Amino acid sequence: TLTLTSDLRPRWTVLDSLLCGAIAGAIAKTVIAPLDRTKIIFQVSSNRFSAKEAFRLIYCSYMKDGLLSLWRGNSATMMRVMPYAAIQFCSHDQYKELLGGYYGYQGKALPPFQRFLAGSLAGTTAAMLTYPLDMVRARMAVTAREMYSNIMHVFVRISQEEGVRTLYRGFTPTIMGVIPYAGITFFTYETLKKLHTEKTKRPQPYPLERLAFGACAGLIGQSASYPLDVVRRRMQTAGVTGSSYATILGTMRGIVAQEGVMRGLYKGLSMNWIKGPIAVGISLTTFDVTHSSLLKLHRMGYFAH
Repeated sequence: TLTLTSDLRPRWTVLDSLLCGAIAGAIAKTVIAPLDRTKIIFQVSSNRFSAKEAFRLIYCSYMKDGLLSLWRGNSATMMRVMPYAAIQFCSHDQYKELLGGYYGYQGKALPPFQRFLAGSLAGTTAAMLTYPLDMVRARMAVTAREMYSNIMHVFVRISQEEGVRTLYRGFTPTIMGVIPYAGITFFTYETLKKLHTEKTKRPQPYPLERLAFGACAGLIGQSASYPLDVVRRRMQTAGVTGSSYATILGTMRGIVAQEGVMRGLYKGLSMNWIKGPIAVGISLTTFDVTHSSLLKLHRMGYFAH
C-alpha cells in the first residue's frame, strides 16, 4: 500500500493535486457562472448596481438569447479556471511543504504568516501562468456573440487590433489583488480546519463543515481585494467599452470621480458576497474530498504507479 508521508511524497500526488484542483475549479465556476457574468457586466459599466437590476439583467439575457446565454464566456472560464485552480492548489501543497521544511514545521500545521504566504504564492503563481485566459474571458462576458465567435477569435482579434501586450492589460492590479485574496482565503480555510481539529479532536471536518469554512474564507478574501478586481475588469475591457483606462491609479481616480467609492470601487460586492462564498466553498471542499478519495483509491491499489 502507498502511504503519504511528509518526508517522502510519491510523485503521483502532484498529479493528484493538479487533477483535483482542475475538477474543483470547474465545478465551482460552472455553478456560479451566471452570477459571475452579471457581476462583470456591472463592474465594467457605469450603471448603478442593485439586486433588482442584476436580476433584471439575468432575466433579459434569458428572454433575449436563451438559458445558455447566461453561461456565455464559460468555455473561456473553464479554459482559464481549470489550469488556474490546478496550478493554485498544486503549488499551494508544494509551497506548504517547502515553507514547512524551511521553517522546521515538516508534517505539522504552519504558523499564521507562513500559512498566508503559502496561499499568496500559490495564487500569484496561478495568476501569472494563466492571465491571458482571464483577459479573454472578461472580453467574452461583456460582448455580443457577433464580436467574438470563440476563444481563439478573441486572441486573434486582440493581437491584431490592439497588440499582444493588450492580453496582459490589467495584469498588475490582478497580482496586487491576488496576493491578499489568495493569502487570506487559504489562511482562513487552513486556520478554521486547524481550530476545528483542536476543538473536536476529529482529524478531518465533514464536507458541510468544509463548505462553511470555505464560504467564510471566500467572503473575507474577496472583500479585502474587491476594488482591485473592479480596476482589473475595467482595464481588461477598455478596448471594447470605449474607455481609456491605462494605469491603476488613473482607473481608480476615474471610477471614484464618476461613480464614487462605494458605488464604483465596490460595485457588485453584494453579489460577490453571494457567489464568492458559494464558489470558494465548493472549490475548497471539492478539492479536499476528491483528494481524499483519490488517496483511498491509490492505497487500495486501483491505480498503477
